[in-house]
Amino acid sequence: MSEANGQDVWQPGQDCQAVATAKALGQDVDRIHGAPWGVVGTLGDSICYVGVNEKVEAVHAAMGRRISERDLPVRLLAPNYSGGISDGQRNGTPQMRYSLIGRETTNDGLSLHFEGSDIRGVVAVVACDKPPVGATAAIMERNVPAVVLSDGSIRPGTDPLTGETIDLVSCFQVAGDPDLAKRERWARNACPGYGSCGGIFTYNTMQSFIALLGLEPLHMVSPASEDPRRTEVFPEQVVDCLEIMTQRGITPRDIATPTAFRNATIVAIAVGGSTNVVLHAPEIARAAGIDFWNQVMSQKEFNQLSRTVPVLVNARPFGKYSMVDIDAVGGLPVIVKELLDAGVLDGSPMTCTGETLAEQVARIDPPAPDGEIVHPVSTPFKPTGGLRLLSGNVAPEGGAVIKLAGVETGIVDNRFVGRARVFDSEQDLLRALIETPDVFADQDMVVIRYEGPRGAPGMPEMLDPTSRITALCRQKGISIALMTDARFSGGSVGLVIGHVGPEAALGGPIALIEDGDTIVIDLDDDTLDCVELGDAATFEARAAAWREAAAANGGQHPLVRPVTSRLLRRMRAVAATAIAGGGMTTP
Repeated sequence: MSEANGQDVWQPGQDCQAVATAKALGQDVDRIHGAPWGVVGTLGDSICYVGVNEKVEAVHAAMGRRISERDLPVRLLAPNYSGGISDGQRNGTPQMRYSLIGRETTNDGLSLHFEGSDIRGVVAVVACDKPPVGATAAIMERNVPAVVLSDGSIRPGTDPLTGETIDLVSCFQVAGDPDLAKRERWARNACPGYGSCGGIFTYNTMQSFIALLGLEPLHMVSPASEDPRRTEVFPEQVVDCLEIMTQRGITPRDIATPTAFRNATIVAIAVGGSTNVVLHAPEIARAAGIDFWNQVMSQKEFNQLSRTVPVLVNARPFGKYSMVDIDAVGGLPVIVKELLDAGVLDGSPMTCTGETLAEQVARIDPPAPDGEIVHPVSTPFKPTGGLRLLSGNVAPEGGAVIKLAGVETGIVDNRFVGRARVFDSEQDLLRALIETPDVFADQDMVVIRYEGPRGAPGMPEMLDPTSRITALCRQKGISIALMTDARFSGGSVGLVIGHVGPEAALGGPIALIEDGDTIVIDLDDDTLDCVELGDAATFEARAAAWREAAAANGGQHPLVRPVTSRLLRRMRAVAATAIAGGGMTTP
């Protein structure tokens, strides 16, 4: 009979189901009192998630073998899953409001499992954009040995008529093309196989970020979802990592230090990553007990890094290649080694492999940059980083983000001066772009507002309108900028500024802009200003009118659309500002 602390460990009421579960999973019943290990996955209704189950099953089997072979005092739990939505399929629809909320509910669902099941070791197989961030936040909050395994990217498609390489973002950019046959052909062929978006969009930006935090081995980020290594090799390797972390008492918060967060942010800049990184990094840091903008870097430091760290990859959406192409020339480790050798990264943080970042890269021994897909620091693809944070009278708290790597036209001598064309919802703008595209002119600054964390609520991404505007600019040879209190897909290109705050629903300056106002972007000073709002009397008159309209409508401005669903009401009530991560705040 087993005993612990002199008392019988068997508790029939609790243990009978554990015994039955162990039998059903083919596990040793005598291990049910061991420390629980488990694998979790993120699932949803798109091609991003189709490969998750097979990886979860492979990792689960690897865990079972390891426990048996090494006689580990571990109880293996059944796999558990969180849910998400399909960002690609929901872009441009009201359902897109649930995308960022999916990050929060993933955190909630996995926290329920981690805490309620007393998880002591976990591997998370993650897919799509927001669930990986929610999973990482839950891992940080639980703070037991944990490893992340990206499910992997989808391979790009090919237009069977022209041979052109195409993907999901390509399809959004031809949404208004008059060639109906082309639109159908691209829709049918842009997403072969399965996996998450394959460019340096949000998924691969954040998988690179998570790997630089130390929670995922570097070589596991770039292979395609359908790559056999993901089921035949990586499962044993992530269990190796979990065992090492357990043996050495290494936890996620030991790994994800402010230095690791700084490294991760630098790599996000160097790959020309998604603007969403400045939304997700503070949220992961919060979960790790770190104040990102105070303990990792200030907004000013972020901009300085973006001015000095070059973009090393010729990758979608601003370049030619996809993550699977980067993998073919050595993958993420090539980029990390190049930045380490240049003294841009700090190699000292510990990682999930039990090695420091520098030691992990030295063991992998990646090749030198090939010069076409991955460029060296000495001759980068773009001389400066891809992201910049703007402040000014439209964004007095800072945090408005522009992806310079994706800007095609419009910036002259580091300035853009345009006239405001205001829309009070994404749907209003889409209607105009579809029905009356000729009303848009060169040097327009499109403003989309009441789409922020509380306004929408849920801060939807704007891939559909930004893609249509990009296509319109290319077609007419003009420059149209866009700014919003919402956010962008990592696939967006063009002169676009997101996360403008305080958001319109809170009466921020973006709510006070009127059609015809002059908007100035100055990249020498990193500012975003409305000339008219620079006049104190004008600003106060417009602000007073906004407050009066809100007061007459029960405290909420009438342009803030009503919501009824529980999740949307919750998001509206508690969402943080974009610069603080845009998540559901907790007491």
